[in-house]
Amino acid sequence: MNGISPSSGLAPEKLRHVEDSLANIREALLALRYGSVAITVHEDRIVQIDVTEKKRLNAGK
Repeated sequence: MNGISPSSGLAPEKLRHVEDSLANIREALLALRYGSVAITVHEDRIVQIDVTEKKRLNAGK
């Protein structure tokens, strides 16, 4: 589903990290209606996922 296969040349531990990270990103996206998801990468690894949710308020007239 994500286009990464075991034959892609990635080491098994890196492949596992990528798969776990994608699962966490997918979970964040599915829980979000309005907002953003930011991914922080450090030394070739995803180390942080920031989720900012926006609440839409109806303007009272």
